[in-house]
Amino acid sequence: MADFVIAPPPLAVVPVAGGQGGFPVRRILCVGRNYAAHAREMGADTREPPFFFTKPADAVVAPGRDPAYPSRTANLHHEIELVVAIGRPGRDVAPEEALSLVYGYAVGVDLTRRDLQNAAKDKGHPWDAGKAFDESAPISAIAPAGAAPPAGRIWLSVNGDVKQDGRLADMIWNVPEIVAEASKLWALAPGDLVFTGTPEGVGPLRPGDRVEGGVEGVGTIGFTVAGG
Repeated sequence: MADFVIAPPPLAVVPVAGGQGGFPVRRILCVGRNYAAHAREMGADTREPPFFFTKPADAVVAPGRDPAYPSRTANLHHEIELVVAIGRPGRDVAPEEALSLVYGYAVGVDLTRRDLQNAAKDKGHPWDAGKAFDESAPISAIAPAGAAPPAGRIWLSVNGDVKQDGRLADMIWNVPEIVAEASKLWALAPGDLVFTGTPEGVGPLRPGDRVEGGVEGVGTIGFTVAGG
């Protein structure tokens, strides 16, 4: 085994529902504006091709942990999402074959420093500071996949008030299409997570806010925003 000049970083791991072990995270791909109503609230066309941005693996906040309110923002937003966990490698797969790559599904929240994201958009700069910061990807345990992708309700509440409430069937690009498109841009591998977009109703969070959400047929998520 090779010696390292520094200690290797800890591996990001998401538990699998039912105590079946852990899912090691390789990387996180995220789809932008994949619900028509959310695309409209963000000022975008409702049927543009899917586009992706990324988060580092160590952005994951596993169940039971609370993400900290990040620095350099006054406008942290919640975005509830279905997350696809990739369990088999694949490159340039067709939508008809894409589900064979899926290990399971989870509930995720794409935390966003909206002010930094908007400033980057205005200047044509990358979104990394707005999207790919520390503890920006809270996630539930992963539920092993069934015969078909989930298609029911997706929702999020802040301090008991429902802010986002939609249905996965309203996604512009469905799970097989998203996985297939991602596989044309990257060689997908076990350990990849794909956040599939959020319904309308995104909004601000403050330290101390209690966030709860869920995806029908997948699971629930809950955390409190810790003081920054």
